[in-house]
Amino acid sequence: MNYYYINHRPSTGSDYVRQSSKALLLLLTLTISACGGGADSSDNTQGSTPPVVSPPNTSLPPVAEPTPTPELPEPEFEAAPSPAVVPLPTASSLQIPAPPPEFMLQTTFNRASLAVPISNITASSSGDENAGNTADKAVDGNLNTRWESAWSNTDKATADSAWLQFDFGSKTAIGYMKLQWENAYADEYALYVSDDAQNWYQLRYIAAAKGGTEEFFNLNVDARYLRLQGVRRHTQYGYSLFEVEFKSPGSDTVMPMHNTSYISYPLSGNGRVPLPAPAEPLESISFTLADGTLVTRFGMVGRSRHARERGEDWNEIGFGPNDTVDAQGNPVDKGPGAHLNFVANYFKNRTWGVEFIDNSNVAGVTAPRIIVNQYFQQAQKGGGHSFVRRFDEPGVTGFGWMSPGDLLDDSTYLSDGAPCPVVTKPANGVLLHPDSGFNGVIGANDGCSVVFDTYPGHRALSANADGVLVPNGSSVAARSLKKGDIIEFTSSFFSTRQVMDAIGDNGGVRYYTNELTYVMGQGLRPWYGVQPRLMNAPLPDSTLQGGLGSISYDYADNPSFMFQQQHNTIGMQNIQRFMEGRRWLHTNLWTGEHNESGNDRNDAGRHLQGEHFNQSSCFNCHIGNGRSVAPTTLNQRLDTMAVRVGETGTDSNGNALPHPVYGQALQMNARSTSTGDRQNWGNGAWVSGFDNHDVTLADGTVVQLRKPQIAFDGPVPGAYSVRSAQPLIGMGLLEAIDDDTILSWVRDIPDADGVAGSANYVYDPETGDVRLGRYGWKAGKASLRHQVANAALLDMSVTSSVYPTRLCLFGPEHCDASNAEPGLPDEALQLMTQYLQLLGVPAQRSVQSGFPKGVSPLPYLDVAPDKIAQGEQVFKAIRCNACHISDVQTSNRSEFAEVRNQRIKPYTDLLLHDMGAGLADNFAEGLATGNMWRTPPLWGLGYTEYVADGVPVGYLHDGRARTVTEAILWHGGEAEIIKNRFVNLPTNEREALLAFLQSL
Repeated sequence: MNYYYINHRPSTGSDYVRQSSKALLLLLTLTISACGGGADSSDNTQGSTPPVVSPPNTSLPPVAEPTPTPELPEPEFEAAPSPAVVPLPTASSLQIPAPPPEFMLQTTFNRASLAVPISNITASSSGDENAGNTADKAVDGNLNTRWESAWSNTDKATADSAWLQFDFGSKTAIGYMKLQWENAYADEYALYVSDDAQNWYQLRYIAAAKGGTEEFFNLNVDARYLRLQGVRRHTQYGYSLFEVEFKSPGSDTVMPMHNTSYISYPLSGNGRVPLPAPAEPLESISFTLADGTLVTRFGMVGRSRHARERGEDWNEIGFGPNDTVDAQGNPVDKGPGAHLNFVANYFKNRTWGVEFIDNSNVAGVTAPRIIVNQYFQQAQKGGGHSFVRRFDEPGVTGFGWMSPGDLLDDSTYLSDGAPCPVVTKPANGVLLHPDSGFNGVIGANDGCSVVFDTYPGHRALSANADGVLVPNGSSVAARSLKKGDIIEFTSSFFSTRQVMDAIGDNGGVRYYTNELTYVMGQGLRPWYGVQPRLMNAPLPDSTLQGGLGSISYDYADNPSFMFQQQHNTIGMQNIQRFMEGRRWLHTNLWTGEHNESGNDRNDAGRHLQGEHFNQSSCFNCHIGNGRSVAPTTLNQRLDTMAVRVGETGTDSNGNALPHPVYGQALQMNARSTSTGDRQNWGNGAWVSGFDNHDVTLADGTVVQLRKPQIAFDGPVPGAYSVRSAQPLIGMGLLEAIDDDTILSWVRDIPDADGVAGSANYVYDPETGDVRLGRYGWKAGKASLRHQVANAALLDMSVTSSVYPTRLCLFGPEHCDASNAEPGLPDEALQLMTQYLQLLGVPAQRSVQSGFPKGVSPLPYLDVAPDKIAQGEQVFKAIRCNACHISDVQTSNRSEFAEVRNQRIKPYTDLLLHDMGAGLADNFAEGLATGNMWRTPPLWGLGYTEYVADGVPVGYLHDGRARTVTEAILWHGGEAEIIKNRFVNLPTNEREALLAFLQSL
């Protein structure tokens, strides 16, 4: 059965048409109105002669209406979720210093007893709203009375800055405070302490309060006065507090102290054990049969729209509305499409596999074909395959297809229900039916299989007066496929309500999916759009930063999802592993809820988190799978970053010992594990100011460099390191680089520019082996499993079989499996690791796309290839590639074929380099002293702000650099000479270099 379809998008008024070549007399002509623009169309069956558009801007004569084929439901349009709003302090918040040592409770203070209430407190305020709701009502022990700040006769700023002050009569040890708010609470406020009510110090700052009951533990302050300083009200009324209570420091209100320890291991690399290398991958994604037949297998997932749909109509000049520009031709953005975001319950019954059996490499075959088998998790309706973009139709811009291939049993499409049964996925390296098939088609699984063997006939094109390629009256005849033909393929999910209900799934029954490019005789290739109308073409090898799994260009205006995509070549079983792993990274490990609406709760992920933590899901720090929130504002809490801490003393390897209160990392947020109520335990680090200095470039441009000053709510650790979350893309490819490849880049003697580079060695907590470090800002983690388990413990307070107890934070002395606490199931740890191994890398955006005439390019695809090419030469000329290595071959040691033996461009050597005093901290990890940092990969760099989707992000290890230029100018140490070359570049070369970096 031959049919083709053009999908319908209600918001654009496009039509969705199917045709069956079994009824050719009815299908000689069809009317198509695609992407909102009316245009002519032919049936485009093989060998047919298409009509002429003459002139293209005129209306067309009426054509015969074909007999309609059975209606199928459209996929539900699932718009991309709104970006997570990260609460930041008010920009005008005051800069108040942290308390000096004389205000902090001494370590000799007896905390062994339970806390007791503090009484005889006098309260005063900046002003009361009336004589009935006065300051003293906040400490009268009566929940039926309240303090209400003045608001009705004051301006907004004055009402927002109201305060409530407590006098304890003399210096008093305070360990705990509880606020009980009326509905008129403070969204943002600070706690100050003083001994004279004149000189104030900031004890805590709260930027996103929730009202109700708020508890503050571990205050550990010794002061006479404490002031609640309002910054921003939640309502138009004043601040209203029923009661404020205080307690002394005690065993129930302060953090305990622990003895700490560290594992010693040889740092020289002697006895290094490489990561295990499985002989065979979990799943074969491409193999060749004995006769030369190429078999390619890949995974699909449900999507709600097509790959070329944006939030606007975007027809070519003269063929309908173009919402991408205004009347003056300026770019307009009405929002994204919905192709790269994830449909509701994407991890549940919504992935499937596709198999191409391609005989174009078989000797003697003159008319090659592709046999297509699909492997769904539930019964389906036949059909849904489409091949070859409809590039000869000026009215088809966002989508449209020329050929569906031949469905081997038409009844599977035309009949009601879902007649295509579930077919077991074949074993690696063999066909399910190597010697048999369906209706004589060897290799075809059943009548739901499809054969594609003919490149469809189409209309020849010429440019009209507007430069639009339109039919010129000639046609190009259909022909047999040949080796090297470029084919775009998409599949579709056609199930029924009855089928989905039977497997306990009340979600959608109809989805679109990814659109892929296949080259006959070669396999899948990442793609981009060329003229006419973004017709697909394989991307040049030079753009494939992540090898053949690189993520194709995005024409759906979904750049915020570019770091969340699977490898282009992902296997048809690995796609399910990927989606289940994604679910875990998006799961709140306290509530089990997914951070995107419409997804089932992950009950296995509930209540895994301990009392103290930074964030409750991986995605809350890795915004869009990218970086964490940058330190940009005074009083900003750094709880989406990692703050690694230790004591002043070190172990025999020079590592800072874990801090006796914090352990190895600050865990800045807390909740009661019995009630789930949020608490404030004073483990936070926050921005107390900025150090600025200027750098003048050779052309006179002045660049201000800014470094955040960090303060702590609690005791200042003897050693600490503030670290931004890094992008998660390509981590499986980095793991697949052989140890010896990385070690070959080590320089014991610096080169002429002073560049050296050394390896770090780490202890594998599961095996006890010493391994090469490759992950983290100081290459302190050996594998992705190690990285996931360590981040789960340190950042989210979630245990695993790798770190079985939360006391592992304090070193091996306490990390005893006999005291294991409930944590991540081993299956979850494995799925999270596999998800990261299968995350793809976007292709470099260094070639121009063939956008339709008059259509505004998407900003991140509006590139200048010559300038980018010049910038790459500058990158090499000033020797940025001394550390940011761009040509790397992965090994075959991964369990995933997708990352094996790939030529990649990560722009990293994964080695440690001395980056100078300006970037140094005082925290050591193995051989990585405070001034040494692992070279971060640069792939995906130009997507940084798009992925963040409005959340402020920065560059370098602590996010201090607001721009790439600032990041370069912070380089010192081994990079000093190279940095100075950048400073001295002519303007045009510097701009070209930056354009190149933004293309990555």
